[in-house]
Amino acid sequence: MFGLEALDLARIQFAFTISFHIVFPAITIGLASYLAVLEGLWLRTGNTLYRDLYHFWAKIFAVNFGMGVVSGLVMAYQFGTNWSAFSDFAGAVTGPLLAYEVLTAFFLEAGFLGVMLFGWNRVGPGLHFFSTLMVAIGTLISTFWILASNSWMHTPQGHEIIDGRVVPMDWLAVIFNPSFPYRLAHMAVAAFLATAFFVGASAAWHLLRGRDNPALRKMLSMAMWMALLVAPVQAFIGDLHGLNTLEYQPAKIAAMEGHWENRPGEPTPLILFGWPDMEREETRFKLEIPALGSLILTHSLDKQVPALKEFAPEDRPNATVVFWTFRLMVALGLLMILTGVIASWLRWRGRLYQSRPFLHLVLWMGPSGIIAILAGWYTTEIGRQPWVVYGLMRTADAVSSHSATQLGVTLALFVLVYFAVFGVGIGYVLRLVRKGPQLGEGAETGSGGPGQQRTPARPISAADEHLEHEGGDHLGERN
Repeated sequence: MFGLEALDLARIQFAFTISFHIVFPAITIGLASYLAVLEGLWLRTGNTLYRDLYHFWAKIFAVNFGMGVVSGLVMAYQFGTNWSAFSDFAGAVTGPLLAYEVLTAFFLEAGFLGVMLFGWNRVGPGLHFFSTLMVAIGTLISTFWILASNSWMHTPQGHEIIDGRVVPMDWLAVIFNPSFPYRLAHMAVAAFLATAFFVGASAAWHLLRGRDNPALRKMLSMAMWMALLVAPVQAFIGDLHGLNTLEYQPAKIAAMEGHWENRPGEPTPLILFGWPDMEREETRFKLEIPALGSLILTHSLDKQVPALKEFAPEDRPNATVVFWTFRLMVALGLLMILTGVIASWLRWRGRLYQSRPFLHLVLWMGPSGIIAILAGWYTTEIGRQPWVVYGLMRTADAVSSHSATQLGVTLALFVLVYFAVFGVGIGYVLRLVRKGPQLGEGAETGSGGPGQQRTPARPISAADEHLEHEGGDHLGERN
């Protein structure tokens, strides 16, 4: 198919399905914690604004959670269908870790999700808040186990290879492998930031159309506080993660930097832009800053960063792709920090909700968190190549013995089904966002609250028959 081999198609299929899947868990992680904060603030202050925001975002959370579960099932099956050799080799490690995720996180989420979404008028406020907290904690536990499994594939330890298969010998060493703490923190914070900018963009969209109410202002305010406080923390975590990668996966760092060779006695420059050419073994059209690469990556001016030519050609990642995905992630991270700083300045000037150029910036930054997550995952996963388990098993040895035709057909079917099913789901979420939070939404038949008789929140059926008409003219009215 198009001159691609079975291995290429299997990798493309996995990349395509995980690119769709990772969007939903990232937003689920962030929204679950956001909902816990909103309900906690409502219970503490009695301000119904937080309750109304809770009901609005609970609807979006419910749809997003469902799409995440469905897309996640495909990921698990692919290990057996397309990567059976990998499953046979490393299944004794990855299988139990994924099972622990189901037994702890998924069961915890499933057990309390119903109470969280449909128990608003059936249980007391304490139990309902506890259910929301358990769902939020469950999403983080799920992140813990998934990242433990993925990190082990990057920095494997705590095992022995017996009869051609990985056998775990020390589960604590397997789980808490060298890259795990950095990957876990980096992914969790990335999910919070992606959700913050999604929430902020939703508020900015309405404010730009003349709809101004306390709920929208609170959404924008909370999102920008998150950007101001957490985006710099993410940059710090990224620096620590980079130092860890330099120690355990130096070829990946060399590819990320587009750095081919060191000059004796000279510190490594930082290449800002260029085009790494894998065939010519050089970065063409490069713009570099002398010595800055050594300063950033080794925190010194007398150490050099490993270069790609120090590794055999068959052990090098695709520097052309990794170089640019890494820069895309970093650029978006810097824009997030800048957005938070601008928001702080406008807040001080009293123009946070009136500055149209800033609201346009926030609106355009809405998908930035998701794009940064995808760019980061492409960087780390393509940068691991040609290994599926770093230093132990090559990707070419992990694929199942399918033909290119079989994989081409299944890939085409995946593309069609995913765009049809998840396209509808994403469109539905965007329609909910377009409708916006309704003040008094939590009190449709009374002031209500957990434990009091009122109409229950119905997240799945949130888009009523008038939803299609909530855009256009109605959104232009000022509440």
